[in-house]
Amino acid sequence: MELYTRRHLVRASAAGAVFGMTVAAVCFLFITGKIPVKTAGDGAQATFEANAEAVSEDAPEGALVQQSDKTAGSLESPVGTERRGTIVRDSVYTTDEEQNISVYEKCNEAVVNITTQVQGFNWFFEPVVQDGGSGSGSIIDKRGYVVTNVHVISNASKISISLYDGSTYDGTVVGRDVNSDIAVLKFDPPENVKLTTIDFGDSESLKVGQKVIAIGNPFALERTMTTGIISGLGRPIQESDNVIIRNMIQTDAAINPGNSGGPLLDTKGRMIGINTMIISNSGSSAGVGFAVPVTTARRVVNDLLKYGKVHRGIIAITPVQMTSSIAQYARLDISYGVLVSVVKSGSSAEKAGLKGGTQAVQYGSRFNPKTIYLGGDIITGVDNIKVRTYAEYTSALESKRPGDTVMLTVHRDGQDIKLKVTLDSAETQALSNTAGTSTSL
Repeated sequence: MELYTRRHLVRASAAGAVFGMTVAAVCFLFITGKIPVKTAGDGAQATFEANAEAVSEDAPEGALVQQSDKTAGSLESPVGTERRGTIVRDSVYTTDEEQNISVYEKCNEAVVNITTQVQGFNWFFEPVVQDGGSGSGSIIDKRGYVVTNVHVISNASKISISLYDGSTYDGTVVGRDVNSDIAVLKFDPPENVKLTTIDFGDSESLKVGQKVIAIGNPFALERTMTTGIISGLGRPIQESDNVIIRNMIQTDAAINPGNSGGPLLDTKGRMIGINTMIISNSGSSAGVGFAVPVTTARRVVNDLLKYGKVHRGIIAITPVQMTSSIAQYARLDISYGVLVSVVKSGSSAEKAGLKGGTQAVQYGSRFNPKTIYLGGDIITGVDNIKVRTYAEYTSALESKRPGDTVMLTVHRDGQDIKLKVTLDSAETQALSNTAGTSTSL
């Protein structure tokens, strides 16, 4: 066995330290891209600069990015292999977070807070102004036009519109459409104020599972963002006794009181819906929210801006909701649908063969009776939509224009028949009931 003196051990340790430092230095230079390496081809040298310019911003987090083949002397590697020598800078945010941040920064300044005041009465029955509700809206035009829900401004005597910077302006109603729950407001910003607007997107190509983003003012917390997915499409939701909104977008993005009227956005920051309502036992978000699709909103907003109202096609009749008491009194075999009380003379409905009633009766409460006519057709379907209530009847016609044609299913003399009817404009709807003797129902 060979023996070593203290001097031998010191020399060996020093040599090992120098060798280790040399290896570490070479590894550091190689990793940082400062050491020349030979290509597999002609032996030319290539230097990789590991700086921010060599990093692709679109790369997934933590992935290696290949340099362009146009870089002189770049390494050639087999297809499907990763090139060494390129370092990707770690992002502070995930791809999903960056997407959320981008949408919020693009759109939040275009979301406004809407507050209202309503007319009330004090203990002495004197009129007084009281605080009403609050909601959200989206600026859709740099001149100060805002789209929101009708119920946000319901019964308002004064409307205030607050921007992201805290400035507040008086708002006026350009037009409102109860059947779609969409209203357009207007405020007048100073000339030096440049407004941010939200663009309309497309709700026709939406898919269940698609990510969506909602921005609004829940509980007066301004410009709050929530995210979720589209949970369902084409939902017919009854908003009130006489209003059913069809083709609603269902989402699990949190929507709470104050979100109404705010935008539902896609991942590019385009409005695909207007947040309208939630289904909840507590009144707070339970992950079941609904938005009016932007296809409906665009059509309604265009009409409201042009005419102050929506030009819809109508069937020129006096409709009456069927009830069991009407069916029993008239000895009818069905108690649902819409009874045709009167058909407008000279209307398209009359030309199509739709028949009104002939027997006048008093219907309603004793203090508010009205005359209706029994014996006419009962509408039970419009196109492929079943009609059992007046709300379903108006909902089926909501998207129709004057001049459009619909296929009605009507119940007459115990049988169902089909009638093709061309829709008239609302101006033809001024019906005058035929005078005559009536009996009480």
